[in-house]
This record gives sequence, C-alpha cells and structure tokens, in this order.
Amino acid sequence: LARPIALARTGKIEVIEFFWYGCPHCYAFEPTIEAWIAKLPADVNFRRVPVGFDALKEVHQRIFYTWEALGLVDAMHMKTFMHFHVQHRPINSLGDMVLFAQESGLDVAKVRQAWDSFGVQTKVRQAKQLEDDYDIERMPEMGIQGRFTATAQPSAGPASVLVTTDWLLDRIRKGA
Repeated sequence: LARPIALARTGKIEVIEFFWYGCPHCYAFEPTIEAWIAKLPADVNFRRVPVGFDALKEVHQRIFYTWEALGLVDAMHMKTFMHFHVQHRPINSLGDMVLFAQESGLDVAKVRQAWDSFGVQTKVRQAKQLEDDYDIERMPEMGIQGRFTATAQPSAGPASVLVTTDWLLDRIRKGA
C-alpha cells in the first residue's frame, strides 16, 4: 500500500469490505459475504466501508452511514441493495432517501437529521481516506490489516475475493 494505515487497537485482524450500493457485483456478492461473516473467527474485526469515487457515490456513502448512525444497518442494508437492484429505484438524493425511509416506515425526521449530521459527514471523509490509503479501484474489494487488498478473480466470480482474504488472514496469523 502506498501509505501506512492506522489501525484500531482491537487486538484483532481488521477486514474491510469496500462496496457500493449501485454495484451489481456487490449486490450479487451480499449473500456470500453474509454467510462468510456469520462464520468469522473471534480474531477478525469486520466492517463495511462504502466507496465514494465520485459525487453520486458520495451520496450513496451517506445512505450507509445514515443507517449506521440510526442503528439500522442490519435492518436496511440488504433492503437498500434491493431498492437499487430489484426495484430499480436508486437513491441519488436526500429526496430519494426520504421517500425510501417513509416507504420503509422509518421516522423521516430522524433520517434527515442523521443524513445531515456531523458524524455522517465525518464517516464519509474517513471512508474516502481509507479508500485512497488502500488504493481501491473496484468493488467488491477487501482491505486486510492495513497491508493487503483482495479482489475477485473475474474467471472465478465474486466469491473468490473471500478465498484470497482467508488465505491472507492465515498468513497474518502466521506472522507474515
């Protein structure tokens, strides 16, 4: 990696999934990564980071961080992917987000407040920094322990990113 990445002092190996709600590969990958997450060993700290390659993707980052601020990632993450890819209704503005929140039975005032919050703005800036530090160029892509990235092999499908991630986790455990 081009720059050293400061890691949280959790005593665990950090794994980051870089994704984008508008990415059909990320949507297709979601059931696979959910099954993988369910089996993660105790020494792994997993988190998701939405990419913000351009202004539209930065809007999409705000969706994830709004859910996170409201404690709704578990309830809304896959529902958001489905809104984009099954219903073909992307969320490209605050207005789209408010409509989606309303249709989902959420408190629209709380969604607006989180969307505009300093915390969400900060998370978007931090995500962009991580994306740059890991030199992320495609999705889904995994960042591992501030040192490695894993991408899917086109001929092997998106699940191949997890094969590489598991291999790197094993190497890190062995001191590599």
